[in-house]
Amino acid sequence: MATVKKGGSIWLRVIPGILISVLAVYAVLQFVNPQDLKKAFSSVSLEFVFGIFVLNVLSLLIRAKAWRTILANKTGFWESFFGVSEGYFLNNILPFRAGEFGRSFLVGKSSGLGTFYTLSSIVIERAFDIGFAAILLVLTLPHITGLDWMKPIAIVALILVIFGMFCLFLLTRFKDKVVFWIGKHEGKSRLFSFIIPILRNLIEGFSTIKSTSQFLKSVLWIAIGWVVWSAVYFYMVIQFLPGVPFWTGSFICSVLALGIAIPSAPAALGVFEAAITGAIVLLGGTTSNGFGYALIVHLINFVSVGVFGLWGLARQQESISTLLKAVINRNSRIVPNESK
Repeated sequence: MATVKKGGSIWLRVIPGILISVLAVYAVLQFVNPQDLKKAFSSVSLEFVFGIFVLNVLSLLIRAKAWRTILANKTGFWESFFGVSEGYFLNNILPFRAGEFGRSFLVGKSSGLGTFYTLSSIVIERAFDIGFAAILLVLTLPHITGLDWMKPIAIVALILVIFGMFCLFLLTRFKDKVVFWIGKHEGKSRLFSFIIPILRNLIEGFSTIKSTSQFLKSVLWIAIGWVVWSAVYFYMVIQFLPGVPFWTGSFICSVLALGIAIPSAPAALGVFEAAITGAIVLLGGTTSNGFGYALIVHLINFVSVGVFGLWGLARQQESISTLLKAVINRNSRIVPNESK
């Protein structure tokens, strides 16, 4: 009976994401002209494919450096690189955002740091990503034609995001005091019961950051990674909207980052394409061009991550089925696996 319940709960988590992906694709296709979509595909050059592939690999290298910095250089660079690649690859083929746990499990075991420690570092990495996505969105959205009214709202939002990043910095400096405060207020009210688990997760994540310089270096490498991601989508959009400024790549990048945060099928299938298409339409492009190029970029991303992800798994002699079992049964199986 317990097995049936576990399987049922798994499907209850998977099905909504799949439905969202299907609905996203269906909604976009209602505005796509088949002939225009065919023209968009035919306009894709080998030079473009190669350029996007190279930029994707560069982004993986930079993200590896950023994650290694968050981990206080306790892992080797290539260990971090293959860990990041494995994580993204697993996110592309498995449900439950399995790549985050898979990355922490694999690198935690190979480095000896443990899954808990490496998973904590991914929490702070994601916090930085959310901050940068929000900053780029509020900086670029007011430049979209017809959205001048957004400027004062964007300024307020930007101040709030910067304030939030500053609070994260303070959390790294005063972790012990925050832990003491949590102990005093835990269980006092429903509000605290909601806030305290979030604070606890952030504190666990920031336990990997020991100094101000490490914090600033981590932010710097995450920022460089976002510049490269912006370059990916800028290179994409100039293929059919020549002459647009670089910030359009940042706008597409930020919309995509927030879009794929929505629960969806593995690889954010459908949601990825819908987010990029929507951003391109706001920039003055057509739905067909947006959807066509989004599919191509998504495929290149899948291949580039897959090459290094599979390579990394082969290096560690790990199978995808074993990792999926570890993800599904992480509470009961992660400790025995790490002790081997």
